[in-house]
Amino acid sequence: MAKIKETYPVIGMSCASCVRNVESVLNKTKGVIEANVNFASEKVTIEYDDEIISMDKLADAVKSMGYELIT
Repeated sequence: MAKIKETYPVIGMSCASCVRNVESVLNKTKGVIEANVNFASEKVTIEYDDEIISMDKLADAVKSMGYELIT
């Protein structure tokens, strides 16, 4: 297992519900160990196994909720 922990900007979040949506979709994604969103900085810290999921797939998961993960 190759764990990676990175922080990325997220565009489009405007409320606490947005934070929950992004965290929820990422934390339910196979390969994600933990995802935490900081609303004030508009960033998400994601710890994931890059042997299971790619950064592109993580960005797609966030995009499916109407937000944009900047990688």
